[in-house]
Amino acid sequence: MKNKQFRLTSRSLFWLKGLMHCIGLLPIIYLVLLVFNDKAGGDPVQYIIHYTGVGALNALIATLLISPIARKFKQGMLLQTRRLVGLYVFAYASLHILAFFSLDLLFAWGLFFEEVLKRPYILVGAAAYLLLAALAFTSFKAVMRKMGRRWQKLHNAIYLIALLIPIHFYWSVKSEIIEPILYFIMVGLLLGIRLKASRWWKQLSVKSKFKGREINPES
Repeated sequence: MKNKQFRLTSRSLFWLKGLMHCIGLLPIIYLVLLVFNDKAGGDPVQYIIHYTGVGALNALIATLLISPIARKFKQGMLLQTRRLVGLYVFAYASLHILAFFSLDLLFAWGLFFEEVLKRPYILVGAAAYLLLAALAFTSFKAVMRKMGRRWQKLHNAIYLIALLIPIHFYWSVKSEIIEPILYFIMVGLLLGIRLKASRWWKQLSVKSKFKGREINPES
């Protein structure tokens, strides 16, 4: 007798979302404890900025992982967690931006524009954040129904964001480039998986096979 494959139910999905909330919130609580106990390194401001930025990147990778895992293990209900994890990407990115403005620039807008000219990676990060904000504010079902097909086109921007954030990270570091390079590799692999599973790639593969048969009819 074959073992039945585990299937997510509404109840198990509820508990899974609860677990995801814990995973998303615990690092923030841990950061607060580090800061209040004066254990956030020699430069707490840069530590907070880096910590929240990496948190956003980790949440982004988790978001990109959901669809391949759901497809691999045939767990369609898992796709219902993408919005939740995606909002954590936006939450961590918002904390990252807030820490930069409040702790580093002290809300000096004039200084911000000077920094953009001196450090282009800030402009890249700002572009990624604006796209994230657009995705977050249009992630509700009512907005989805109202936008129709335009909703999917807008939310395909997640792939552009997945490129912009590692670029922002890589340009922002001065010497430790191993960590951003590892993120580049992870994002590249995940985007490659998504591309291979896309309808466009499948149509391209079918056309290539068809052309190959025309050239080599004996094969």
